[in-house]
Amino acid sequence: MKIFELDGHKLILGDVLEVLSSEIQDNSIDLIFADPPYNIGKDFNGFKDKWEFESDYLEWSYTWLNLCINKLKPNGSLYLMASTQCMPYFDIYLRDRLTILSRIVWYYDSSGVQAKKYYGSLYEPILYCVKDKRNYTFNSSDILVEAKTGSVRKLIDYRKSTPSVYNSEKVPGNVWEFPRVRYRMPQYEDHPTQKPTSLLERIIKASSNEGDVVLDVFSGTFTTSFVAKKLKRKSIGIELQEKYVQIGLNRLHS
Repeated sequence: MKIFELDGHKLILGDVLEVLSSEIQDNSIDLIFADPPYNIGKDFNGFKDKWEFESDYLEWSYTWLNLCINKLKPNGSLYLMASTQCMPYFDIYLRDRLTILSRIVWYYDSSGVQAKKYYGSLYEPILYCVKDKRNYTFNSSDILVEAKTGSVRKLIDYRKSTPSVYNSEKVPGNVWEFPRVRYRMPQYEDHPTQKPTSLLERIIKASSNEGDVVLDVFSGTFTTSFVAKKLKRKSIGIELQEKYVQIGLNRLHS
């Protein structure tokens, strides 16, 4: 295990179970973002993302999820990404341990080869969970998007005592459209499942405040840490591959 510290940001090279068990205090994290291996065969710098038995993958996942729950502050939030195949298992598991406030669909177009004998997948699911449904951070005014009913169509709301145009902004719904990170895009790094900064910006703005601690348990290219720095949060990133930790160090130095 190696720990690198850069002005309020920790980058930890090590196994997620070991790091969560020994390096992260319980009840110390404001926001956790978890984008684990999906168990679909991706190659992460030599690590093959495929367990022989799905039950082994789920047992491993439940172990680090339990540790994550312990690390959250009483008012903390957890965002979990997973494959469409495995998300139902995580949903059922977490609904007895946290409150699931939203089931989010991250939609994107795809220029890759599409299925010809079934409907190809153009989304990834995200669970938004909180530890206490009566006490959690949600900065709705920081993530407003255009409300087309009011800003474009100019429809009138006649239910009001004085009829007026609908609001021009609104809190995003649970279908998010952000482009995937592609080769030669300015933010692209050499990683098979890099997430876009726009996705993390929405999550971090909504569910944390300046000075809060954001934990990414599978950091990859450390987009979470990169965005947290930009938004004046602190961060902890855990990553098993030294190559990706170096990418993270480079991004945080930029």
